[in-house]
This record gives sequence, C-alpha cells and structure tokens, in this order.
Amino acid sequence: MRSIWKGAISFGLVTIPVKLYSATEQKDVTFHQVHREDAGRIKYKRVCSVDGAEVPYAEIAKGYELPGGEVVVLTDEDFADLPLSTSRRIDVLQFTPSDQLDPILFNKSYYLEPEAAGVKPYILLRDALERTGQVAIVKVALRQRESLATLRIREGVFVLETMLWPDEVREPGFAFMDEEVEVRPQELQMAESLIETMAGEFDPSEYHDAYREALQQVIEAKVAGKELVRPEETEQAGPAVDLMAALRASVDAAKKEREGTGAKPSAAAAKKKTAGKAAKADEATEKKDEKDGKQAAPKRRTRKSA
Repeated sequence: MRSIWKGAISFGLVTIPVKLYSATEQKDVTFHQVHREDAGRIKYKRVCSVDGAEVPYAEIAKGYELPGGEVVVLTDEDFADLPLSTSRRIDVLQFTPSDQLDPILFNKSYYLEPEAAGVKPYILLRDALERTGQVAIVKVALRQRESLATLRIREGVFVLETMLWPDEVREPGFAFMDEEVEVRPQELQMAESLIETMAGEFDPSEYHDAYREALQQVIEAKVAGKELVRPEETEQAGPAVDLMAALRASVDAAKKEREGTGAKPSAAAAKKKTAGKAAKADEATEKKDEKDGKQAAPKRRTRKSA
C-alpha cells in the first residue's frame, strides 16, 4: 500500500506521527466509453457554455449557483482565507463508548501506521483504548474538507473512520410511519421463529459478488472468442397473499437449507432421515430382486423345454 497523507495524532501533550492509507478498495470492473464502430476512446473537451470556446484548466474556477440562476465565482484566493486546518493533525476531542455511535454516520476507513519515532506512543494509546473499550472522537482535514472521525482498533492497527456531519443525514420521513398497522401475535411469533432459524455467526468470506464474477466471465469469453450463453431468467416471486403462510414457508425453507448445508439436525429430523434412507434401500432391493427374477425366468423355461 502507498500512503496518501502524513500527519500526527494529537493526544493531550502527546504527538504521534503517522501515515495514512486507504483501508478499503472497490472491486469493480471498470470500463471506458468507446466508439462502437472502431473502439476509439471517447474524449471530452471543457467548453464554455457562453462563448463555446475550449477553456484551459488554469482558467477554470469554482462557481456556486444561487436559486435565481446567478453564479458566485470563487477563486483560489477565496478558499485560502477559510478556517481549514493545514497543520495535518488528527486532534482527539473526546473518548466515548462505540455503541453510542450510529453506523449511518461512518463514511470512509483509513489505516494509520506510526512513523519510527511514534511507535511507542502509538502502542500506548492503542492498548489504552482496548483496555477501556472506548473509541476516540477526532477532527481531521482531508482533501480540502474537515471531518469528524473516530479512532478505533482493528487487528492491532488504528482505523481512522471519517464521519458525516449530523446535518448530512437525511430524516426518514415516509408516509407509512404515520399509518396504524396491526400485527397479530401469531405473525410476530412466526417472524421471530424465522429469525431464530436463520441466525448464525457472520463470516463475510462466505459471500461473494456474483454479478462481478459473471461479468468477468463474459469479458473472458469475449477475449477467447467463445459463444456466449444467455443465463435463464429466474421467476420473480409475487406478493404474499397470506403473511402467516409466507412466514411459515420461509421458516421451513430456512430449516431445509440449513440441514442441506451440514447443520446439525434435531433428533426427530435425524430419525426421520434415517427411516427414509432405510425405506429407499428396501425399495431399491425389491426392485433389484424383481428385475433379477424377470431375467432369470426365461432361462428356467428354456431348460424345462429342453
């Protein structure tokens, strides 16, 4: 990994020099816009909408459009006077329990690596946070934007998690929230049973991006010149008419899926499964005996006629 920022954690009178790295990356298939006829790359020019002239990058400024359509033009000098910290510091503001933070506020994650001179204070703060179960609330300026953030520990390394400001989170003002909907106790119990049936330890490695994998296969087939096969479309389930029936069917399906993936079945299920296997074995033996008898009968008649 390549560091994208250098600064320091400011913790009281302690300064911890660190390097910052992106902790995540988007695994996506990227495309270029091309001409369908000859695959030539499509390029865009920066053209002024007033005089139609192409504008060099050095002459481009930022414009803020007002509700009436007027535009306020801001230059680099205007931004230079703004109170944005340029000290490259991660200022610790307070410490708080992690369960008080709403995950909707989290924006992007970064790893922090200590410089050689900051290894000991880095480990000191890390161990203290782990022992107290707290996370640090900090303020940091990255890419011309000041953000609140948290410092937490992941696999022995500080993770800087930038956060949205409270006024950047939208209110969920949906009409259904004002409706009075009656949920029967039987329906609630069945829903809880479904949740219990599907409950388990979360392992993210069990999941994968099926769309990206399929898209990559299409590209590889194009490269190899193979014939492409259109996958069959799966039928979309319609809306459930009977909520209880849908929940009961979901519980049964979840139980069957769990049994099929190797989950430990109940004693009754195991007994039923064993009995089923025995019945199938008896049926197979009877069919085999019947088949053997039919094949042997003509031979006996042939010996009697001789």
